[in-house]
Amino acid sequence: AEPPAWAPGPAQAAALLEEAADLLVLHRDFAAAVERCEAGCDSLGPGPGPGPGPGHESFAEVKCSLCVVGIQALAEMNRWREVLSWVLQYYHVPEHLPPKVLELCILLYSKVREPQVMLEVGSSWLRAHANQRLPEFRSLLELYLVRVLLPLGRFEGAEELVRGCAALDSEQQLELLSTICQSRCRCTQQEEARSAAEEQQDPATETVLGVLSQKLLTMLTLLRRALRSMSNHFYLLPYKKMLLATFLLYLVVVRVDPASPTSLPFIYKLVQLFRQAWAAVLSPIHRPPIPD
Repeated sequence: AEPPAWAPGPAQAAALLEEAADLLVLHRDFAAAVERCEAGCDSLGPGPGPGPGPGHESFAEVKCSLCVVGIQALAEMNRWREVLSWVLQYYHVPEHLPPKVLELCILLYSKVREPQVMLEVGSSWLRAHANQRLPEFRSLLELYLVRVLLPLGRFEGAEELVRGCAALDSEQQLELLSTICQSRCRCTQQEEARSAAEEQQDPATETVLGVLSQKLLTMLTLLRRALRSMSNHFYLLPYKKMLLATFLLYLVVVRVDPASPTSLPFIYKLVQLFRQAWAAVLSPIHRPPIPD
């Protein structure tokens, strides 16, 4: 008698797969969908073996579909960091990942701008001779180059991978090497443009610093002149006149921009008023009597 097309394990896993798909698409219950996928993968056990045989195709298809639904549910819950480890707990090594699962992982980590997560996994899968005989190999190689190696600037590694791939003929290798070369040229041009932009910003920064330094120098010069004029007679100032002098000095140094042309007449008037105040304070009436 021929063995049944569905063993008890795959049949139970298929039912759990259907429940997980409904929870994902219809009910949007992502956590429950992940639980059904885990239960389905656990029900499959170690599987019928690596080689082809009765039930092997159905077993692999159901397991792959469970992982695809689980990846989508984890991504919907923003738990994308767990995806790769979650998948590898059922396939154990990267070389055994189904092409569809590997494709989803590459696309997911590229979308979240973490392509380096797939560096070793993708390289191990693509270098496995058994995977190079699969019909999806060429498309996955291109996806790995475009979404992982080239964005990370791994141009030499990409060229080495293409040249060492026996599954590609010379024409396919030249096409992929041309894509790598174009990406390298674009990266070089972007770096040169960035360097040129930084060099153009330096003179502008120096100009701004020069203006600020000139303003500070002008303010310090005014402050030095004011302090010099007060140093000889500071002890004669009453308390209220000291407050007035401090307020005038605050207006000159803090509230007025000495580098602005519109502020020069105002500063000149303040200086004149300041000198008149000194003349009033130091007039003969206010001078202290000189002892014999």
